[in-house]
Amino acid sequence: MPIKKPSYIFVSGGVLSGLGKGVTTASIAYLLQSRGYNVTPIKCENYLNIDAGLINPIEHGDPYLCEDGTEADMDIGTYEKFLDKDILRHNFITMGQIYQRVIERERNFDYQGEDVEAIPHITDEIIRRINEAAKKEDADIVVVELGGTAGEYQNILYYEASRILKIVKKAPVVHVHVSYLPTPQHLGEPKTKPTQLSVKFLQSMGVQPDFIVCRGEKAIDKRRRERLAMFCSVDAENVINNPDDVTAYSVPITFEQQSFTQKILAMLDLPAKSPKLEQWKKFLRRVEENKKKTIEIAIVGKYFATGDYELRDSYAALMDALDHAAWAQGATVKTRWINSARIENGEDVRKLFGGVAGVIVPIGWGPRGVEGMITAIRYARENKVPYLGLCYGMQLAVVEYARNVLGLTKANTSEVDPQTPDPVIALIPSQKEKMERRAYGGTMRLGRWECRVKRGSIADGAYEASNAYDKPDQKIVGERHRHRYEFNDSYAKKLEEAGLVLAGRSVVENLVEIIELPKMMHPFFLGTQYHPEYRSRPLKPHPIFLSYIDACLARG
Repeated sequence: MPIKKPSYIFVSGGVLSGLGKGVTTASIAYLLQSRGYNVTPIKCENYLNIDAGLINPIEHGDPYLCEDGTEADMDIGTYEKFLDKDILRHNFITMGQIYQRVIERERNFDYQGEDVEAIPHITDEIIRRINEAAKKEDADIVVVELGGTAGEYQNILYYEASRILKIVKKAPVVHVHVSYLPTPQHLGEPKTKPTQLSVKFLQSMGVQPDFIVCRGEKAIDKRRRERLAMFCSVDAENVINNPDDVTAYSVPITFEQQSFTQKILAMLDLPAKSPKLEQWKKFLRRVEENKKKTIEIAIVGKYFATGDYELRDSYAALMDALDHAAWAQGATVKTRWINSARIENGEDVRKLFGGVAGVIVPIGWGPRGVEGMITAIRYARENKVPYLGLCYGMQLAVVEYARNVLGLTKANTSEVDPQTPDPVIALIPSQKEKMERRAYGGTMRLGRWECRVKRGSIADGAYEASNAYDKPDQKIVGERHRHRYEFNDSYAKKLEEAGLVLAGRSVVENLVEIIELPKMMHPFFLGTQYHPEYRSRPLKPHPIFLSYIDACLARG
């Protein structure tokens, strides 16, 4: 029987943010994919930014970098990890993109003199983009995550678009509402009222959820399921349980145990088919089994603070990559967050780093906290602590080496000090014109670029061990980039003579992509200009992180 293309699943959130809409969306998409359906997930964001590239990580978490250079919401990364496939530009929609396109069309007289309004023009553009993604991916089913929380005025037009698609355009649509069931400590029972109110708001917009996914600390019981069914006009069997678990990767199995996917397919009038979940279950057993060792890794950054609290989401992709690699080796990673400002303020470095198995300096921008990061890198190098530098962490490792080994005491990146006499890291020439006209958005060296890795290097050993080269005979691998500044080749000879290994260069521009120290000098000291964390998958940990975790385990 031919499949009517496409069908749509909208996933919304209620009560509060951070519940796991992205994980729910990814889990539904994965379970459908495991049944042989061609599925494409889409994230609809509320903000008026064109993309996530210029948003402070503290504001909205780690911008996720795609193969095609799209700077997207970190939920896109969740989709990639669950589905094990690249998600591209057309799967990421922001309200800024929508308004920009509608205004452009109005200026081009595409609306033939109509007065342009939110409905139908904005909603039509939303639907057009969703359908465009479906067409490009030849999707049987489109799973659309609606950003924000039900009740916010910023996302109302997305909800309206979903209603129009179902009611007016008669498309096969299922709506899944992910909501929070809090368990107040002094009461000890999950409360359903917040979800009831959230659903009432949906209903006031003409949207009736078909399923409610109940997130919370505790599993929902029969009594609360029946109350939600009665007050939210949802069948009791369509109230889906999703309590906290060991890992978010358990969610597909939690859903499968409740026949969630089969119920969705039945509602869409599509064949159920049998899922292929063996590899995923094998991975989960590895995650959940007792680990032979826990290692603590210090992450030295500056995007931690959100008020009086620490924000993990600023480095979400990094944390996932560490977990993937550690689980593959039967270990658990514990992180020690170190704000680089603490080092600059004179805290004892040995106390800050005492007992850690490794040090990482991740992504970063601008001068704040840089000297603290450089001090941390020096500590890791001189004390033989496994070190991994990612993008900014690679650049600052070059600065540290130039200062403290080569003797260029005022060496710096020109991003931090434009007047430095020794700009060992400098602006890529092609970026100069863009900076002069302040063209910041979407103009960096972005997306997948090929790198040729030096034979016999630590990086080469890592890629070889995982059989991860795209072109093994040429030692070429494609990795994701997001930067404007680069290693200054004028200093290459001096740094190499001082022991630094330039272990990888880009195929097209011959830019330095990897730096490292030989094993005779350091057990593991490596930096990448690219971002291996964005290509790590739970079933395919990135080779660089596998090699790094191995070095950390060896240190103990």
